[in-house]
Amino acid sequence: MFPGIFAQKTPDKPAVIASDSGAAMSYRELDDQSAAIAAELYARGLRRGDTIAMLADNINEVFAIYWAAIRSGLYITPINSHLAPAEVAYIVDDCQARALFVSAALEELALAIAGLTPAVEHRVVVGGTLEGHVPYRDVIETSAPRLTDQPRGSDMLYSSGTTGRPKGIRPSLPSTQVDEPGDPIVTMMAQFFGIGDTDIYLQPAPAYHAAPLKWAAAVQALGGTVVQMPKFDAENALAAIAKYQVTLAQFVPTMFVRMLQLDESVRHRYDLSSLQMAVHAAAPCPPEVKQAMIDWWGPILFEYYSASEQHGLYMISTQEWLERPGSVGRRGLGTAHACDESGVELPAGEVGTIYFERDVVPFSYHRDPEKTAKAIHPTHPTWTTVGDLGYLDDEGYLYLAERQDFVVISGGVNIYPQEVENALTLHDKIFDVAVIGVPDAEMGQRVKAVIQLKDGVEPSSELVEDILACARERVAGFKVPREIEFVDEIPRTATGKILKRKLMQDSDQEVEV
Repeated sequence: MFPGIFAQKTPDKPAVIASDSGAAMSYRELDDQSAAIAAELYARGLRRGDTIAMLADNINEVFAIYWAAIRSGLYITPINSHLAPAEVAYIVDDCQARALFVSAALEELALAIAGLTPAVEHRVVVGGTLEGHVPYRDVIETSAPRLTDQPRGSDMLYSSGTTGRPKGIRPSLPSTQVDEPGDPIVTMMAQFFGIGDTDIYLQPAPAYHAAPLKWAAAVQALGGTVVQMPKFDAENALAAIAKYQVTLAQFVPTMFVRMLQLDESVRHRYDLSSLQMAVHAAAPCPPEVKQAMIDWWGPILFEYYSASEQHGLYMISTQEWLERPGSVGRRGLGTAHACDESGVELPAGEVGTIYFERDVVPFSYHRDPEKTAKAIHPTHPTWTTVGDLGYLDDEGYLYLAERQDFVVISGGVNIYPQEVENALTLHDKIFDVAVIGVPDAEMGQRVKAVIQLKDGVEPSSELVEDILACARERVAGFKVPREIEFVDEIPRTATGKILKRKLMQDSDQEVEV
């Protein structure tokens, strides 16, 4: 399935709607624009296996650009628009993009990277004009003939870089045409979730990230409608669900926290009865947060654990989670194994590195064979990992602990920051919290909590004691933070992942308690 089919069946139906303005792109427009872009790129010499890059905010046209690549055998690399020019240029060069599409709203960034990316042959600006860039309108009004051969392309995503420089994840291109079945996300959404052409999907996150882009595209492949927010806002998300009668939405845990932090009167101002499924992923969800969302929205939450590498997928329903709080589910794609540092598989209940077993290695890191090799199990050549730690129970349900890079080792004991963060997330004075390890001459490392307070709340010694008391009630004494630092803002990616490496680099501004 792909949108071109629905351009014939329901040409005037919205494929995507901007939640704030109501501006829509129909299936006919999506098909026409993506086909024109594909034809023009082909006319300019791009062929199967080449890469285009996209630097854009959440505009409707991102889907026409995406589908142009997918219907012409190209790789497409969406780039985080919040990166610095040098970081953007690194990704553009590393993915070997021959064409770059930019949003006119990002003019300053687009111009800043122009001189840093000389290998780019074709530059296109969407929504305006920009020196050195061809207007998007000229591209979609091309006279180049539509392509009759439409080999399926693929995204080429870059990891978020929370543990270092972003890594390009380059899958093998499928051997199918774009209108043939085989896309795993489309198959999963249709067969497992029952998503179809009557569904309306709320997309509240940046489209340059893996799940927002690929889930929205899968909804379009199935004939549904995507309602895309320009950026996430807690109340605006509730308003969009009510206004557009959204049936399906995907969030990250920090979005749940922000919605729960709304005043009770605001939370219950909007009719959310159309919502049939709320999916969440991207980061571990504190059990108290998830329980609060279930109490509010009912048993419609569905969680999955995966990664941009698509090396595996585990899923869990509300009912399963209520029976096994904290689990991210059982097998959906691949089989998980928890292994020790030498690769030996651990028994149920013991924390280790999580590997997913597949028939083949499903990814490689672009131009980095060393990183690819490190992701592969030492004795099982088709088991791969992204460095997450966790354990499996006797029934095969997976529980996550932390990324290996962020485990705090204090006095030889492993402390998992996520557990401490979970204990403090819903404290009534805390807006956001991150837990890291900092050097300690005696213990090797000690636990530090970095805290962003709610508006109007001031730091005090009494508040520090209250926070520590809250932690002591929920975690063992050796896990309780030995330091607390109050900051104006916790650095996170747009999908809610804490930038812990940055916090560790800035950890000299500490307040001991």
